[in-house]
Amino acid sequence: MAASGMGKGVFRRVAIGLPYLWLLALFLIPFLIVLKISVSTIATAIPPYTPTFGDISTWLDGIRQFTFENYLWIASDSLYITSYLESLKIAAISTVLTLAIGYPLAYGMARAPQRMKPLLLMLVILPFWTSFLIRVYAWIGILKPEGLLNQFLFFLGVIDAPLIITNTPVAIYIGIVYSYLPFMVLPIFANLDKMDGRLLEAAADLGSTPLRAFWTITFPLSLRGVLAGAFLVFIPAVGEFVIPDLLGGSRTLMIGKTLWMEFFNNRDWPVSSAVAIILLLILVVPIVIFQRIQDRQEASR
Repeated sequence: MAASGMGKGVFRRVAIGLPYLWLLALFLIPFLIVLKISVSTIATAIPPYTPTFGDISTWLDGIRQFTFENYLWIASDSLYITSYLESLKIAAISTVLTLAIGYPLAYGMARAPQRMKPLLLMLVILPFWTSFLIRVYAWIGILKPEGLLNQFLFFLGVIDAPLIITNTPVAIYIGIVYSYLPFMVLPIFANLDKMDGRLLEAAADLGSTPLRAFWTITFPLSLRGVLAGAFLVFIPAVGEFVIPDLLGGSRTLMIGKTLWMEFFNNRDWPVSSAVAIILLLILVVPIVIFQRIQDRQEASR
């Protein structure tokens, strides 16, 4: 019995420790590496910064070379500030549009007959079976002046001149909403699907209209799914690079593209690392604060 209890204790510790080990290996250590590069100085070398990760004694001696000039440079340059603000704006608008489209889809899926739900879920997940890059290139073929959309509108007689959609913010919003729509639909569907339908029946018996029952019962109960979907869309959309670059054109200014240019074109690893650290703080800190507020509210109930 004692050996069995000891075995269970070891298994419990391993089960608890594995997620922390995963976070340590794939989040904390890479974060510390990027943080270290962000306070280094650019150099004409390989890798292009100093001090580098040499032996421990050399690295400790190089600590005195650390500098925060990269962060001061970013704070004083309007290019980076504009990139951050533009990225946050595009991500916020895209999240709202994705929610406006995704919530009715999730609601319809949750209210569909049980036999239809697996098919509807498969249709939502089906785009993931195709390469993300191919799907973005497909939108170029649809939205360009001689693309499928304009040809269809010409056929219907709706337009006399082709619509210019590519290389505009509209194309970026279309690409982001299409690409991240499943991330909004699935969490909301999961919350709506497990909701007790008897609550709506009770509301109807008490004289509530369907619209009022939705806003007082359905939507509050699905709020966790809405918030989860909003985070799953907003966070990657802020740092999006492929969609703005291919659909938005060269004039689009987002922080993901700025970071790519600093890293690959200018080979300024310290500044690009500082850009990434600031972006991470912009995204993570509000989420952590929000999560703590949520936990306090749950504890006070």
